[in-house]
Amino acid sequence: MVSSRRPVKPGYVVTYPNREKRTSRLTRVAVALLLLLSAALMLVVTIGGWSKLAGLEPLNLIWCVVYVVMAYYVMRWARDLLPIAIALGALMLTFTVIAETAAAGVSWSDRTAPGYSPAHALFGRNGLSPSTLSTLVIAIAVTQVLLIVASIRGLDQGWNIEYEVPASAEDARAVPAV
Repeated sequence: MVSSRRPVKPGYVVTYPNREKRTSRLTRVAVALLLLLSAALMLVVTIGGWSKLAGLEPLNLIWCVVYVVMAYYVMRWARDLLPIAIALGALMLTFTVIAETAAAGVSWSDRTAPGYSPAHALFGRNGLSPSTLSTLVIAIAVTQVLLIVASIRGLDQGWNIEYEVPASAEDARAVPAV
């Protein structure tokens, strides 16, 4: 995916001019950090609200792993993952809006009322308070919006554009093709 092997004329190297731009490097780091932050927030909500997730615990854990793996490959300039990040970010944003607005029943903030049992954490201890879980869900929603915006920006930057140029001393930053 990242290091595609293709024939290059002898004496030439492959360069990626858009990857050397400061804005491209910042966008790449921003997308990776937003993916990692999203995974961390989802992991905290999953562990801290384990008993109230209605069977979605494995899906949340898998989602976290996918985000971490995507962050790794985005740091290696895998532009192909940006549309997937946008789609997963939009889907998670939808889930967080539903969870916070009580569109599917009871929201985290509704669970502060009397009569609701507290959430239990992964290993049976008391989990996070409903207000903390509600705040974390809102933070996940904001992070997903930022992830979508940063990923769209990354798509517009053309990280995948490459040129074959003659190898010379001035092209020290060029990536030799294998």
